[in-house]
Amino acid sequence: MDIGYDLIHTNRCQTTPFQVSVKHVVLLLPEVKMATQTLLSESVLGWSIFTFILLVILAFCWFYIRKYQSRQESEAVSTITAICALAIALITTALLPVDIFLVSFMKNPNGTYKVWAESNETRGQIEDTVLYGYYTLYSIILFCVFLWIPFVYFYYEEKDDQTKCSQVGNALKYTVGFVIVCVVLLLIGAFVPLDPPPSTNSTQWEKVQYLFEELGSSHGLPALSFSISSLTLIGMLAVITYTAYGMSVLPLNLIKGTRSVAYELLENTDEIEDVEQQIEKLKAKCKDGRPLSSRDRRSLQTLEGKLQVLQRRGRHLEIAERNCCTKVGSALRPFKIMLGVFFIIVALVFIVSLFISNLDKALHSAGISSGFIIFGTNLTNPLNELLLVLQPVFPLDYILITVITVYFVLTSMAGIRNMGIWFFWIRLYKIRPKKTRPQALLFLCMILLLIVLHTSYVIYSLAPQYVMYGSQKYLAESHTPQQGETTGNFTTRVCDADAPQDQCVVTRSYLFLHKFWFFSTIYYFGNWVFIGVFLVGLVVSCCRGKKSVIEGEVEADDSDMSDDEYVH
Repeated sequence: MDIGYDLIHTNRCQTTPFQVSVKHVVLLLPEVKMATQTLLSESVLGWSIFTFILLVILAFCWFYIRKYQSRQESEAVSTITAICALAIALITTALLPVDIFLVSFMKNPNGTYKVWAESNETRGQIEDTVLYGYYTLYSIILFCVFLWIPFVYFYYEEKDDQTKCSQVGNALKYTVGFVIVCVVLLLIGAFVPLDPPPSTNSTQWEKVQYLFEELGSSHGLPALSFSISSLTLIGMLAVITYTAYGMSVLPLNLIKGTRSVAYELLENTDEIEDVEQQIEKLKAKCKDGRPLSSRDRRSLQTLEGKLQVLQRRGRHLEIAERNCCTKVGSALRPFKIMLGVFFIIVALVFIVSLFISNLDKALHSAGISSGFIIFGTNLTNPLNELLLVLQPVFPLDYILITVITVYFVLTSMAGIRNMGIWFFWIRLYKIRPKKTRPQALLFLCMILLLIVLHTSYVIYSLAPQYVMYGSQKYLAESHTPQQGETTGNFTTRVCDADAPQDQCVVTRSYLFLHKFWFFSTIYYFGNWVFIGVFLVGLVVSCCRGKKSVIEGEVEADDSDMSDDEYVH
């Protein structure tokens, strides 16, 4: 900078245009350097926290899957597949706060762009970084859902009495169906134009060329967005079925606690004695050599099966009575009650925020044909306001969204564990600690993956303004006195859907979620169903009594060998 200063002031009387430009460049260097350093430091901070969250997610997924997988039927490939699939879903959701932070960091509090973000090229590069991240993660999700998980599932379904080659062949045969569905979704998303088509006077070739230009100009964004939105739609059904019920059953189970082990043992012993007496009465009928009637034989088989279950139940209760974890759980009873109260408060806050958001859309949105897009926030939404307050102090909003995501996973798992995996009225699998089959684990992770995908839209429903624009503001021409910061003839306003396109940068996540308006419309009505199912589940959970201390460990269709899972 000293060289530039001497050059300009020693020739003050003979200043040339070149020297003037040198002067401006030299004077701007400190500002540019400072802005660059700030950008780098903030970007490094954001991605460093994202990396830390990534490691936490991997550790959580490993512990979660290992907790539920069966020790007798555990398979390395299915375990790794389940861990990776669940981790990818959680990492995708963890990318959302980074996306919001980067678009928010481009603007000053007064609504102007920062020096380094004034260029459209610079903003585009930052947005593309997040966009490529979404491209990568969503592509991996499609690969897992339509190829890898189905292949591993059918591979283990065909395991009995078959060679490796026949197993692989049959698994590939069934997986082809999923691949075809994926290709169809990608083609529909790629070739459904979102802009008005050419006029009716255009030739057929011009219309076909227009479709290819649509695909090329968006770099495949509609195709990927349509496929992910289709999966998110399935995830919405899983959220309505499992998460809504889990949000009520998990906190109430923590508050109510479990039944006394000693009382359950006494009750089980009485039931065993009663069943043994009934068996003796039936066997006494054939002491003189007369055969039992078909009805008595069926009753005897039923009672003998019931006796086996009760005896196994007694063994598990004895183990639970001696287990130190049961004693520690009793000591932590006050903590569980407080945790349950906290969870039910969080659930009620979610439901209230979701109700207010949906009511706001119903009253002030652009209508069903726009996907209920809302122009600004007209009703006060508690979670939206909280996230807007926390967003400038990064990473507080990141932590909150991570907590929301983990909460959704825990409540979803609570719902799945209590209900099991069903296909309409057919129960396919049970989810129990240390006793879950590899195929059930893959189903579990598929459901959780779809649930976490829909979590992005749930967070948008809870805090639409935050997910769409973060804490961005813009300068609007002021014609009449309004609330807000005033700069000359301009007023600083919070970015919303009514803001000029060049003044507010939309998050990449929002573009993926709302590329097709009809998906947004379905999600909107799905939120109302979610609220209704939660209220019904809350009433059902309140009416139910305490659960057993060995809940889910003993079932009538279990084999005696399954006791080895718990006897150490």
